[in-house]
Amino acid sequence: MDLQNKVVAVTGGGQGLGLTMALELASKGARLALVDLNPEKLEEAVQQCKDAGGDAKSYIANVADEQQVVALFNDIVSDFGTLDGIINNAGIVRDGMLVKVKDGQIVKKMSLNDWQSVIDVNLTGVFLCGREAAAKFIESGVAGVIINISSISRAGNMGQSNYAAAKAGVAAMTVTWAKELARYGIRSVAIAPGFIGTEMVNSMKPEALKKMAAQIPLGRIGLPQEIAHTAAFIFENNYLTGRVMEVDGGIRL
Repeated sequence: MDLQNKVVAVTGGGQGLGLTMALELASKGARLALVDLNPEKLEEAVQQCKDAGGDAKSYIANVADEQQVVALFNDIVSDFGTLDGIINNAGIVRDGMLVKVKDGQIVKKMSLNDWQSVIDVNLTGVFLCGREAAAKFIESGVAGVIINISSISRAGNMGQSNYAAAKAGVAAMTVTWAKELARYGIRSVAIAPGFIGTEMVNSMKPEALKKMAAQIPLGRIGLPQEIAHTAAFIFENNYLTGRVMEVDGGIRL
């Protein structure tokens, strides 16, 4: 896929990794539909994408709400006239141990709310947006591309029962969609980042960052731009589908 003038939706596109990926695509002439819940961040992100060489519009939507997602994709196609791709990036974390024990006594359990909120956004949100994007591709006869953001945590990571389960589900859906949608020319690929230097990661204490980097065979935290380059590569490589691309510096959890 040549990204020039292609319309790509990016959930969680107002900031962080989503914005970095959007800017990479904008630099290649893509038109971005940026989806987020933060209007101020979205406004800034739209201008940055335009400055980078692409067009962009902002959309406020909760990806875990079915009605909002259906309306979102109707609005995107109405505004841009088509849809060529989506990056399902929106996500949250609510980390905690399944059960926390102190002096032999259980003092805390992961709450159902912390479990469900992560599943709702990180798994159900990907399902809803992927479903609606696929429907728009098929209705328009577009050989579209779905990129889902998984994580190396999908293999299991302490303190992340909810997040790991959601990201494992995202990886499984990616392969399933590739098999189901190939007949329509639609490709489905996931990116599983390792430890990436987002604002949240970079705000950690220096000693914690040093310890984290020491676990990585390449010896450093990944750059957001390296994930963005991977997303662009997926769009541009028309023979790539049904795979989870690990971009993690060689670490295995």
